[in-house]
Amino acid sequence: MTPEGLLALVLLGIAAPAVPGIAVKTKSLLTGRRGPPALQLYADLAKLVRKGRVYSRTTTLIFRAGPIVALVSLIVAALFLPLDGREAPARFAGDMVAFAGLLALGRFALVLAAMDTGSSFEGLGASREVTIASFAEPTMFLCFIALVLAAGDLTLSGILGTPLAAAWPHAGASLSLVGVSLFVLLLAENSRVPVDDPATHLELTMIHEVIVLDHSGPDLALILYGSALKLTLFGVLVVSVLVPRAGFSGPAAVALLFAGLGIVAVAVGVVESVMARVRLVRVPQLLVGAAALALVATILQLR
Repeated sequence: MTPEGLLALVLLGIAAPAVPGIAVKTKSLLTGRRGPPALQLYADLAKLVRKGRVYSRTTTLIFRAGPIVALVSLIVAALFLPLDGREAPARFAGDMVAFAGLLALGRFALVLAAMDTGSSFEGLGASREVTIASFAEPTMFLCFIALVLAAGDLTLSGILGTPLAAAWPHAGASLSLVGVSLFVLLLAENSRVPVDDPATHLELTMIHEVIVLDHSGPDLALILYGSALKLTLFGVLVVSVLVPRAGFSGPAAVALLFAGLGIVAVAVGVVESVMARVRLVRVPQLLVGAAALALVATILQLR
């Protein structure tokens, strides 16, 4: 692991709460509102850490372990991403499967925690969460397949690093389609508009927010930080595919990564300001469309 990669990993953990903050601030400005500061999440996390936890009598250890497992799985998943544009801290053939599995593990932990409350409301949210995941995960693997065919490598360090940069001159069309598909996946996996509205509190529309309603204090802080980190990791995927950084020096590659994350956050805010949340029955169609883009990218590489 390069020093630049280690620095990028630390900075990524520190800067993660700012990414959703930039998205919310962009949405507020474009809709004519002042909105919260871009760094509001840092203050929210500090406040939640100082508060106490409240647990229902019906919950078990599963409920208490959910936020911890969700956050740890995301931190481990971050180790497989080549943040310096060259090599990840951890790599092995097929590590993209482990990456996707870790993301699924975090989701599974929160879903189990929601069901452990015994609340039919949270059970409804858990059902919606796994339904969307059943469409999102095949899309992610189709994107990985297209990247493997383009880069000729079976590791995330290869399909997002130097081999990917070398593949852009002859596979630019396919990689552009994969980038768009990953951005749609980012919106779905992080419960953003048009898939979900993170600011809503209506029973008929809540998906991710409803499964964390019973968490409080430090547990809720772990969930909120984990959500910000997950959004940041998907942003890294989008930036790494669309802007290969292997040809830049280490510091320049890291700076370009964080500049790209800022642009992705602004793009999320723009989408949320110009679109409304679609009906729940339309969400699978949106994800199938993203999967179709990745499938076309795969077919182009097989020609």
